[in-house]
Amino acid sequence: MSEAGSPQPEKRFSGARASLLEVQDLAVHFPVGAAGWGQPKQMLRAVDGVSLHVEAGETLGIVGESGCGKTTLGRAILRLLTPTAGTIYFDGRDVTRATGAELAPMRRALQAIFQDPFGSLNPRLRVRDIVGEPLVNLGWPRARIEARLVEVMRIVGLPPEYATRYPHAFSGGQRQRIGIARALAPAPRLIVCDEAVSALDVSIQAQILNLLKDVQAEFGVAYLFVSHNLAVVRHLSHRVAVMYLGRIVELSDEAGLFATPLHPYTAALIAAVPEPDPTKTPGPPALEGDLPSPMAPPSGCTFRTRCPIAQARCTVDAPALAQYAPGRFARCHFPGTYRPL
Repeated sequence: MSEAGSPQPEKRFSGARASLLEVQDLAVHFPVGAAGWGQPKQMLRAVDGVSLHVEAGETLGIVGESGCGKTTLGRAILRLLTPTAGTIYFDGRDVTRATGAELAPMRRALQAIFQDPFGSLNPRLRVRDIVGEPLVNLGWPRARIEARLVEVMRIVGLPPEYATRYPHAFSGGQRQRIGIARALAPAPRLIVCDEAVSALDVSIQAQILNLLKDVQAEFGVAYLFVSHNLAVVRHLSHRVAVMYLGRIVELSDEAGLFATPLHPYTAALIAAVPEPDPTKTPGPPALEGDLPSPMAPPSGCTFRTRCPIAQARCTVDAPALAQYAPGRFARCHFPGTYRPL
């Protein structure tokens, strides 16, 4: 028996599809060219069998190194990418293969905030047109759009008169507020935040994170918050999913994950967070080596090539994502046994 207790069989996180968002066995693979003359194309397994759910008014953080598949996961949920396999249920509807008019109700209720606060805004449009464009596409009358524009500008802390300006007239933090206003305009139920504060200064990051928390408290919107920054994820998330090579390796409530991580990858990520006390001597790196290629992942446990506690079993036996405590899942043969110095 491990420190985390006996594993329970792998199962769906929410059972019946009562959650706002339910993702089951989602995969996104990209062909990247043939392995050789006459050989089939190689497949890059960006997302490889992910299951998760998000409740109304909840924040689920998605964290991992660059290249782990977290952004691809978010784009697939937004249906900006077509999944290779699996299913996506939003508000009880299967939207996995929906197209055109079938996606219209989902487009209103599911919005996005992107990483680059300048590149995601059309530089040739005024703020009023950027924020109002989703509402125009939804067929709202002009008077209603104008009223909503004033309302969302107030929500994100920008004077309504700023709506006549172009994006280049704003700072990075103000531009991200505009991006948030655009996402809020159609009154969504879930927002996918893709590294929404990573391009901002630290002080501005805090302002935007507090704004997102205030919006959630006032309107009950849910977030799928994608980030590589554990401190940011911890500040905003109710639950956290840790991704490695396209798969979730640990899923837990925020408090449990940071207090007693089950997966050695999670423990290494937490240990790698910089120590703010300059009087303390930094310890050895908690995680060494590079992320393996998603085109040729290691056999067995995909983390074994970097894992400090890997054993022979890990080479041949791929662990399933199993429950070890209420609400706590891990994909590891020896959960809870690794504690970095």
